[in-house]
Amino acid sequence: MPGASLPARTISREWAGSGRSARCSPQSKSFLHVTPDPCERLHSRRHTPLLGTPTLQSTDRWPAAVAAISRLEIVPSLLRIVCQTTGMGFSAVARVTAGTWTACAVQDNIGFGLKAGGQLEIETTLCREVRAARTPIVIDHASLDPLYRNHHTPRLYGIESYISVPIVLPDGEYFGNLCAIDPHPAKVSDGRIIGMFTGFAELIAVQLASERASERQRRALEDERAEGELREQFIAILGHDLRGPLNGIAAGAEYLQLPTAGLGSQALSVAQRVANSTRRMTALIDDVLDFAKGRLGGGFDLQLSEVHDAADALREVVAEHQLAHPERQIMADIEADHPVHCDRGRLQQLASNLLGNALTHGAPGEPVQLSAKIDDASIVITVTNAGEPIPEAALPHIFTPFWRRSTSTARQGLGLGLFICSQIVKAHGGALEVMSTRDNGTTFAARLPIRGSDIARAGSV
Repeated sequence: MPGASLPARTISREWAGSGRSARCSPQSKSFLHVTPDPCERLHSRRHTPLLGTPTLQSTDRWPAAVAAISRLEIVPSLLRIVCQTTGMGFSAVARVTAGTWTACAVQDNIGFGLKAGGQLEIETTLCREVRAARTPIVIDHASLDPLYRNHHTPRLYGIESYISVPIVLPDGEYFGNLCAIDPHPAKVSDGRIIGMFTGFAELIAVQLASERASERQRRALEDERAEGELREQFIAILGHDLRGPLNGIAAGAEYLQLPTAGLGSQALSVAQRVANSTRRMTALIDDVLDFAKGRLGGGFDLQLSEVHDAADALREVVAEHQLAHPERQIMADIEADHPVHCDRGRLQQLASNLLGNALTHGAPGEPVQLSAKIDDASIVITVTNAGEPIPEAALPHIFTPFWRRSTSTARQGLGLGLFICSQIVKAHGGALEVMSTRDNGTTFAARLPIRGSDIARAGSV
């Protein structure tokens, strides 16, 4: 403690990296008395119980600051340049707050004993004064300096030369200090030295701000990714859990429509509406599960085979939609007599989603047209509806998940149908396009290769 006496000792010490040697034989003295030899003062300071050994103090209080500085690869080089240019034996980047001083990076050529993560009591340092004024403190020869020769910091740490400049981030936040000390005098008040320290401090501040911004962005992306995965897993689990009770409802509705059920016309109509609703719900769940599986990395399952009845498969889809929408006119022009290497069920799902989209968003009094043709080495399926065109600005987003046409008053479905269509076409190695004008209506055109080799090549790209 201040005023306490130190035992007399004789020390012979070679200052690492400095080539200087000092032999000290001090008498017992108080810390309030200037020790004649800087070597002995620094050594005594490191062994006094006033602060304890710096490296044994709390090293985990500011791990984020230490880690942030450690990620700046330029800092060790800057600290070495500081010591080489000034001839001082110790330099550091410190995180300085109103109540703490933490070493974040250290160049120690004199065995001061402080390492990255080590802390000093803020009251014993000059960095607190630098932080308060936000201006550098520079001392060439502390024991002769009229302002600092009686200051407690040079006495406690046995230092003669000292320089500390503030590190202030571009947003005005005070991070800490770039500082250097030595037990011998050094000409650090030279304008070039101060300019070098100031430039280095600004460079550290800019890089630290950039590192913080990058870290915030990384964390935001990680959080967003984790939330997205959790949401998609929840959707997948929910879809599976809904299948069980929905299958039970569908089976019950089908049973009630049997002649043996003996229902009257009114009750039979209700059973048919229940069956239709369960089919729509099943389709929605299928869309959700396909979406979740695709986004979670499972991809779209394809059961590829040579489908010889592609035309019949598409006619089945048209018939189902015509049955579900008796008030609408669906015009089909299907000429696909060539075998198609595809997933028959996915081909029907593609046509069904496109037809459902056209029936939902097309003009109610106008027909919906579906055509399928073999064109060269592809099967081309087009679905066209009249009505309000899709805004040009919306076209780039039309195949994104949960997208809905803002010009339509219909709000059926989840907005996954067109996204799933695009994924089915992509999985087959094909292409899906949309054209929409007021005069010609809206047309979706899906082109799928009919040969398996083309699909295999597309999947390997």
